[in-house]
Amino acid sequence: MTSEPLLPGDPATGPEPAAPADVVARQRAELERLRDLAATTALLERAKGVLMAVTGCAPDAAHEELLRRAKGGNRSLVEQCWLTLGALPPPRERPARPAPPPASAGASAGAGAITGTAAGESASVGTGDSAEVLEALGQALVRVGSPHELAGCLLDRLAPEVAADAVLLYEQLPEDGLALIGHAGVEAALAAQWRHVPPVPGLPALEALRSGRPRWLEHPAEDRARHLLIGPPERWLTRAWLPVPEGDTARVALGVLRRRDAPFTPRERELLRSVARLCAGRLRAFDSPRDAGAGDVSGTVQAVFDALPGQAVLLTPLRAASGEVTDYRIAAATPEATDVFGQTGRDPVGRHLLENYPAVAGAPLWRGCLRALETGVPYESEPFAYQDAGVPAPATATYTVRAAPLGEGLVVTWLRYDPVDRQEQRLADVQRLGNLGWANWNLLTGEIAWAAQTYTVLGLRADRPPLPLERLPELAQPEDTRPLARAITGLISHGHPLDVPFRTGTAMGVRHLRMVAEAVTTPDGTPVEVHGFVQDLTAQRSAELALVESEREMLLQRGTLEAERALAARLQHALLPLPSKPVRLAGLRVEVAYLPAQAGIHVGGDWFSAIELPDSDALFVVGDVAGHGIDAVATMAQLRFTAKGMVSTGSSLTGALARLNQLLLHSRDGQITATMVLARYDPDRQVLAWAQAGHPPPLLVRGGEVRLLDRPGGMLLGATAAPVYESLELRLEPGDRLLLYTDGLVERPGEGLDAGFARLAEAVRTHGCGESGSLDALLASMLADERRDDVCVLDIRMPLGEVHDAPAPPVTDA
Repeated sequence: MTSEPLLPGDPATGPEPAAPADVVARQRAELERLRDLAATTALLERAKGVLMAVTGCAPDAAHEELLRRAKGGNRSLVEQCWLTLGALPPPRERPARPAPPPASAGASAGAGAITGTAAGESASVGTGDSAEVLEALGQALVRVGSPHELAGCLLDRLAPEVAADAVLLYEQLPEDGLALIGHAGVEAALAAQWRHVPPVPGLPALEALRSGRPRWLEHPAEDRARHLLIGPPERWLTRAWLPVPEGDTARVALGVLRRRDAPFTPRERELLRSVARLCAGRLRAFDSPRDAGAGDVSGTVQAVFDALPGQAVLLTPLRAASGEVTDYRIAAATPEATDVFGQTGRDPVGRHLLENYPAVAGAPLWRGCLRALETGVPYESEPFAYQDAGVPAPATATYTVRAAPLGEGLVVTWLRYDPVDRQEQRLADVQRLGNLGWANWNLLTGEIAWAAQTYTVLGLRADRPPLPLERLPELAQPEDTRPLARAITGLISHGHPLDVPFRTGTAMGVRHLRMVAEAVTTPDGTPVEVHGFVQDLTAQRSAELALVESEREMLLQRGTLEAERALAARLQHALLPLPSKPVRLAGLRVEVAYLPAQAGIHVGGDWFSAIELPDSDALFVVGDVAGHGIDAVATMAQLRFTAKGMVSTGSSLTGALARLNQLLLHSRDGQITATMVLARYDPDRQVLAWAQAGHPPPLLVRGGEVRLLDRPGGMLLGATAAPVYESLELRLEPGDRLLLYTDGLVERPGEGLDAGFARLAEAVRTHGCGESGSLDALLASMLADERRDDVCVLDIRMPLGEVHDAPAPPVTDA
């Protein structure tokens, strides 16, 4: 007999004998009592669920709290349940009793601000608005069924209260990392990228869990330097990470991310702390038995069915206005119940019987169920053959069905009988596909039966006799002999189930096996027979070991990359400090922007220089070293300081480029290349002389017109031993604007450079013409998408008229 589809039809059977009138009356009275009991139980379970979600207490504590509130308010338990659910009881459940006295002024301020006290109870104490928010949130959490739904519910409620833009729920893993269990307000790709986070230093969520205290990230610049931030730092400027308390510890961290660049107010902090405490109960409730989903069947009934063996369902009749039964709804099911769609256990709960089996309507099974409902006498069919047309491969099987009244519904059980040869074939297929074999030992007669696959799994010849149960440890490796022998002794002596992994040596090498067995015992508990199987887990174990090794290597590589990134970032910041505002050089206004890439290790070889030379000329340099990381930063520093030194000591622009080319050729095995623009401005002549080495041309804005300068000849540095470098001169006029930039500003994947230059010119016309043109607006327009490379820009402008501001002192790194 096997688990098979629900409720097939059966052949006609003879009429059932009528029940005596007094028996029917007693049964109906009992049904009425059971119905009232079921309704009261369902009401109590729902009220307890509300308290568990709102206060985070256990089921027993919730029941005690309901009793305490009922006694304190001079109410019945049923009345208190209705009040907790936020509604008045029906008239027949509302007995006349005096109104409860008003709460005393000295009532203690407990968790009212969190739990949301129902009408008729003591008024909650708290900050009015926050108390209402928490009460509404507590009621909403009752309908939440998973951590992911919890995150969405929190975002809906917290967005108007604390300006939340995203909510994340991370659970601490046994190995001290974090796993994302719920999120809202973030894209699926970003959630997948941060689904698993190793225990790296500077992770605010992990710090909050370890310390048990919230982490408030309210200073974007400092937070980027001190913490590993989940998601783009510029997207969420302020963040809060709060531990969700679970007794004295916390295993879940609640993250609230905001675009608002402002600290959390005291009210917002206290509200978020209360929300974290509120979530604790709901997270625990996810592991509690759920309501079966039937309006008139409580979760207790489904819990009873969860413990029943075999295949059984509880059917609730659906009646027309005339009272006639038109269909049945599956209100509860046992774990072994299976329908034709492959649904098992609770999966078919809530479906209608005729949805799955329309041919049942009017059949003998249908009539038998109706008689059982009307008379209270169970119905049991004779064995019958049934062909299930709903299965992809129709097959005929033999069934028996039994329907017994329970309350206003029916408990229906069934058995399917398969031919022995079909059972044996299926068993052989299962053993072969699962790489396992069954074995039976009769402890009274000494008979032993093994499947052929068992010999294969154990690596034994099929012509040798099967081993007695107590001799199986002889096959195990020495390290595994004692645990296996101890488990077999407990199975034989006391009937304890056995589930033990062990290794065995074969001609093909060491195999990883698993043995599972249980005993058949007499009424006094004495084991008389053992049924079990052995399974070969070698392939699975090898894959697990390979995966563990791969994960270890990935974590090691990630740590190395993070360390390199941090070192390179500190080195770059030390070598390339950025000015906080525009500066004056040789009568020109100079503004600088540097933006690192958003991918990779975020540090590269882009650099700039803007200094005033000893003869009052101004030197402007923009360069780009190929690659990222420590080598790129080191080469950038070498070129940057060497170029300034050579021009400061009298070298020409082209001569400096030629020497820098030789420097790259003779350093680091000649494997690094770089591009550069060198420009020198003479304030007396108002002439800018410039040369370039494979670098994008400067962009000139004059009189509302935008154009790229024609480039003088020049090969990129480090490409050849005999390059030729030329220079050109440009006379600047009042109102002129000149942009020197690196290729990260104009390059895009799959797009030519000409298209990038055209896009830059259009952006300058839109955001950059005139003295008021904003460099920030220009960069925002050009870099709307993710930056795949560093971007460095020098914005040089000649004022329209006399500028009376005091000139800025010479600077080393403008």
